Amino acid sequence: MSLYSIKMRASTNQTHISGAEKIIPYDQIGPFVNQLVQRGMHHPKGNPDSLNLKIETIDERDILYIEALPVRTIEVGSCRDGIEEIRKFLLSLGLAHPDNILRFLSETYAMRGAILLDVDTLERLEPDGKRGVRATYMDADRTSGGPSGNGKDHYAEAIVLATKVAHAPNLIGEICISDDPDYVTGYVASKTTGYTRITKMKELGSENGGRIFLYRGRREDVAKTISFLEKQPVIVRNIQPLEVPTHAIDKFSFIDAALQEMQEAHLYRSLKTVQSAQSSTVQSHGREMIMMASNSYLDMSRVEEVRDYAAYALKKYGTGSGGSRLTTGNTILHEMLENKIAEFKHTEAALVFNTGYVANLATISALMEKPDIIFSDELNHASIIDGCRLSGAKTVIYRHNDMRDLEEKILANPCHKGLIVSDAVFSMDGDIVNLPQLVQIADRYHLLSMVDEAHATGVIGKTGGGIVEHYHNTYRPDIVMGTLSKAIGSEGGFVCGRKNLIDYLRNKARGFIFSTSLSPVTMAASYKALEFIEKNPQRVTDLQNNVQFFCDCLRQRGLPVSSDTGIIPIIIGDEEKALQVSQELFNRGYYISAIRYPTVKRGSARLRIALMATHTQDQLQRAASAIVQILKEKEVLPW
Repeated sequence: MSLYSIKMRASTNQTHISGAEKIIPYDQIGPFVNQLVQRGMHHPKGNPDSLNLKIETIDERDILYIEALPVRTIEVGSCRDGIEEIRKFLLSLGLAHPDNILRFLSETYAMRGAILLDVDTLERLEPDGKRGVRATYMDADRTSGGPSGNGKDHYAEAIVLATKVAHAPNLIGEICISDDPDYVTGYVASKTTGYTRITKMKELGSENGGRIFLYRGRREDVAKTISFLEKQPVIVRNIQPLEVPTHAIDKFSFIDAALQEMQEAHLYRSLKTVQSAQSSTVQSHGREMIMMASNSYLDMSRVEEVRDYAAYALKKYGTGSGGSRLTTGNTILHEMLENKIAEFKHTEAALVFNTGYVANLATISALMEKPDIIFSDELNHASIIDGCRLSGAKTVIYRHNDMRDLEEKILANPCHKGLIVSDAVFSMDGDIVNLPQLVQIADRYHLLSMVDEAHATGVIGKTGGGIVEHYHNTYRPDIVMGTLSKAIGSEGGFVCGRKNLIDYLRNKARGFIFSTSLSPVTMAASYKALEFIEKNPQRVTDLQNNVQFFCDCLRQRGLPVSSDTGIIPIIIGDEEKALQVSQELFNRGYYISAIRYPTVKRGSARLRIALMATHTQDQLQRAASAIVQILKEKEVLPW
């Protein structure tokens, strides 16, 4: 009697994303083909551009029937604990140096198959190092109440694979971490220990997964092992049903484990309470402090006429807007503010969003979709990164502010419709995008250009006009995004550009359409703040002068820093030391934040100093002295 092997392989851009196989009788081919196609076409790692099916006959007499490995589950609270269980497994196999084997895991992430590793010499034995060795021609026995095969069953498929691998000649064990971003459970297996599920071996969302087959034997027997894995048909009998432990499980144990990991790595965040208006000095924890961490660069929330106009709006319009802008939440103040933003930015129109984060998220996802390509600076803000992800478009990362690399990436990734997006002022380093070259490249290749001016509006340019004014109004991106919550001192985000762009976003940007609009009070404060900046450009000059004065103070004390924006980073590197310096500054009356991973790369923790137009020179001199003194006391010498 003949059975049939069906294999499905799905890939995108020649990168493997999904695979499965079955061994079934003829009359079940149709239903299983349909199931495997649906599975391959809808995978968490993306939709494929290529899907292959292979159907072969198998003589039932050639099939090896094997009893499934016994199963046990080890519950762990973190992926670090999961890796520790792998280490214990390797020790149980008599392998004295498990870390030498664990180092090979990262080499498996881009492979379709597994590493075949000689555990004694630590040599990789697979003939094709990119493809690896793949165990194929296998399935579960469905004749005795086993898995039906309808849909994806991680557990049953893993046991089938592990059982076949465990019975391969010269293999003493296997390590497996799934590359499915929605599945964090992995396993270790061997004939002697059985199949051990480990409930967490990576973080949710990670595509880093792979397999290592542990080989112990003669070199001349490697071919026999590979032949068994790749050619011997196997059906696995009597797979134990997955049992959920009957004892009480703390559903939130993963949260406690994650918090503990963050604390141990000095990445845990806690809140400090401010008990006064956001200004150059604040009340915090019962004392007056010099605020040097706020993005309220122009100290607008303390300007009397801004506060008076907000109070007027509160009295006339009340506290809330009552609905989305497209239903009941649109007031004359919303429209006045958008006209003022467009006038301030010298564009045809503008649209206000509830936050700068939402503005980026909604705009990018409305403009770009799956066939498109987005070219994004590697240091862009998280809201840009998340907007790219939400759009479904392919995102190509170019080196920070490297226009040559950007152009090379564009040439290597041609597209019908695309977008170049960058911060104007980068929020953690304070440097400025090379706008002239970015715009020229975008126009040359017919790509949209978008710049996030969250830390540029009110900060750079002679009158605070932002990135375009900074470059003497010569180059203008197609899309300008910004916030009202930083130099403007209020709340919200905005996008401005051509009128048809704004009409499009008003009708397509989900973050605009489905959000209750901001309060008229907020609109009034933003409107009056922009009006104040237009009438009082000296406020911007004061900020820019303070930045240069403070940098001079630090340089005079031996700390080589410079900045042309309101952000002055002092790189420390170590997360724990950055926290210590920040806390000591706080103890002495200076509110300066320590910025750590994941906001910045690991090992690049820093003090992020943000200045205001209203800081006095005496405050800045005293702060500079305190910073340098504490850095020396803590033996942190970034210079």
